[in-house]
Amino acid sequence: MSGERRVVVTGMGVISPIGSTVKEFWDSLENGRSGIGTITRFDVSNFKTRIAGEVKNFNPEGIIEPKEVRHLDLFSQYALYAVDQAVRDSGIDFERIDLFRAGAVFGTGIGGINFLEQQMEIYLTKGPGRISPFYITGMITDIVAGHIAMKYKLMGPNFVTTSACASSAHAVGEGFYSIKRGDADIMVTGGAEGSISPTSLAGFINIQALSRRNDEPGKASRPFDRDRDGFVMSEGAAALILEELESARKRGAHIYAEISGMGYTADGYHVTAPHPDGLGASKSMELALERSGMNKNDVDYINCHCPSTQAGDKAENRAIKHLFGAQAYDISVSSTKSMHGHLLGAAGALEGIATILAINNSVVPPTINVENQDSECDLNCTPNTAVEKEVNFALSNSFGFGGHNATIGFKKFS
Repeated sequence: MSGERRVVVTGMGVISPIGSTVKEFWDSLENGRSGIGTITRFDVSNFKTRIAGEVKNFNPEGIIEPKEVRHLDLFSQYALYAVDQAVRDSGIDFERIDLFRAGAVFGTGIGGINFLEQQMEIYLTKGPGRISPFYITGMITDIVAGHIAMKYKLMGPNFVTTSACASSAHAVGEGFYSIKRGDADIMVTGGAEGSISPTSLAGFINIQALSRRNDEPGKASRPFDRDRDGFVMSEGAAALILEELESARKRGAHIYAEISGMGYTADGYHVTAPHPDGLGASKSMELALERSGMNKNDVDYINCHCPSTQAGDKAENRAIKHLFGAQAYDISVSSTKSMHGHLLGAAGALEGIATILAINNSVVPPTINVENQDSECDLNCTPNTAVEKEVNFALSNSFGFGGHNATIGFKKFS
C-alpha cells in the first residue's frame, strides 16, 4: 500500500529471568535454558506454589538515581532499565530531534503492587500518617510511561495500556499506530511487570492458574505438554524503539524488523477462561495478516501465547487450526514461556523481541519441557531444541484475562 508510513524497530532492550541484555536473552532462548526457580524474595513456605521466574542480580545503578529508586516500584525500575538499553541500542540522540514527535506507550498488567503492599503494611502497623507521599505515584500503572517521558524529555503521545497479559502487545500496537497515523516519528514502547509479591502470588494460586511443580522448577512451564498444570509467574521488562522508516533511514539506523500489522479482538466470553474454540484469537491473527498485506502461506513462525495452562494452550491451538486449516501443521510454532515463564503485562513485548530475533537469526526458538505432547496441541511446536529456519514473516500472539487478544505481524526488513 504505497504512500503509507512504514514502522520499523531500531532498538531493543530486555531484563528477564533468562538474561538482562538482549544478547543474554537470545542465548538462553536458542539453547533452551530455563530461568524458573524457587522464589527468594519472600518466605513461600506456606504457599502451594513456591516457584517463579525472578530477575537475577538486578542493579539499576547508573541508570536510576539512588534517591529515585526508593520512590519507584520495581516495575518502573525494570522499565527504565530496559528502555535505557533500547535507546542506546537505537543510537537516537533525543537532543537532536523534535521532542513533540517522540513519545512513549508502555504496558503493564498489575503495576506497582510491591509498593502498594509495602505501604499497606505501614498503614496497618503505623497508621495513615506514615504513608509515603510517593505512594500514589509509585503504585499507579500510568506512571511508567511518565517516567520514560520525563527521563528523555519526550513530549509526544504518552500513556499506558493495561489489558492483563496482552498489555504490552497493545502498547507496541499503539506505538505502531501513533507513527502510522502521523502523530509521531519515534515511539518508545514495550512492557514491564514486577508482580512477584505475596498477594499476587496468592491470588493466582487461588484461581488455580499456577503450576505447582515446586520440586522441578525448570520443568514447570511446559506449553503443549500433556502434563502441564498451570503457568509460571515471572517478572521483567522489554522495550522496543519504533521509528518511521524515513526517519530511521535519515539517521542511518540499524533496522531489526518491520512491524507490518496488528490485530485486536475480544473473546466476549469469560473473565479468565479463553473462548474454547479460540474464535477471538483466530480473528486477531487474521486481522494482523490482512493488515500486513500477507497471505496465510507467508507465515513462517508463530510465537504462541500458550502459557502452559490446559485451557489456554488448547484454545490457541484450535485458533491456529481454525485460521490456517491443514497448513497449520507446516508452520513452526513455539512458546518461549517454557523458558522465561509468563511475564504477564510484559509478555507481549518480550515475546515480540523473541520473534524479531528469530527473524534476524534464522532460528526458531524451542518449546522446552515437551515430554508428552498433548494430542490436542499437535502443531509443530519446535519441541526442546531450536531449529534453523529462514523466517521472513512471523506472528506474535498475546491473550489476556478478560478476553483481550492482540497479534503483532513482524516482517524481515527489505
